[in-house]
Amino acid sequence: MSVRCIIVDDEPNAVNLLEMFLQQTTQWQLLAKCYDAMEALAFLKTQEVDVVFLDINMPHLSGMELAGLLPANTYIVFTTAYSEYAADSYGYPTLDYLMKPVTLKRFYAAVQKIEAHFARKDDSYPISPSLTEEYFFIKSGKTLHKVLLKDILYFEGEKEYVRLVASSGQLLIYRRMKEIEEQLTTPFIRVHHSYIVNISRLDKIQDNHVFIGGRQISVSDKFRNLFMEAVRLRTF
Repeated sequence: MSVRCIIVDDEPNAVNLLEMFLQQTTQWQLLAKCYDAMEALAFLKTQEVDVVFLDINMPHLSGMELAGLLPANTYIVFTTAYSEYAADSYGYPTLDYLMKPVTLKRFYAAVQKIEAHFARKDDSYPISPSLTEEYFFIKSGKTLHKVLLKDILYFEGEKEYVRLVASSGQLLIYRRMKEIEEQLTTPFIRVHHSYIVNISRLDKIQDNHVFIGGRQISVSDKFRNLFMEAVRLRTF
């Protein structure tokens, strides 16, 4: 998945900051930097764009005015130093609203939210109806990644997706944690609201924590009894 974007802002420092943040992503393609709305409109006549990082306060034609002129299927991330404009942004195809100065942490949160949005639009089916085979495929853009069940270390739930962590790397699954839990069988077990672990890949268990793949994960009270029973069945 590649997200095509442009930045529209009359403040060079704000443009440079967003450009620097975008350079640290892997799936975002910055097509243009526009320093006024008219320049952006001219560019949008020649290129299809998925997301516009759009400043609200600009001379001649404001960001809100430009938002009403954007082509169909073009989404907006408003950027501004003034929170009072947030309510006005709801009438547009807005994916997020970033307050200036934009921090890297807040930018990454927006990027993850937007990537999840486009993944759902692509109608991806990342996980099979039943994980009873030795492997399954996860769809990422136009690529299907084969994942061996025995290589999976754990699943980590996020707001918009689940992160699959395997010995070979990481992949994102755009499904809820509950859906994945219902499709998994032994040796996978829930140990926390945000974690499902592969018991066969655990390094050790100590003081209500499991250690796996260099990661320490808490075992919550809610899931402790079921988890410890599964461990007991495998204890000599």
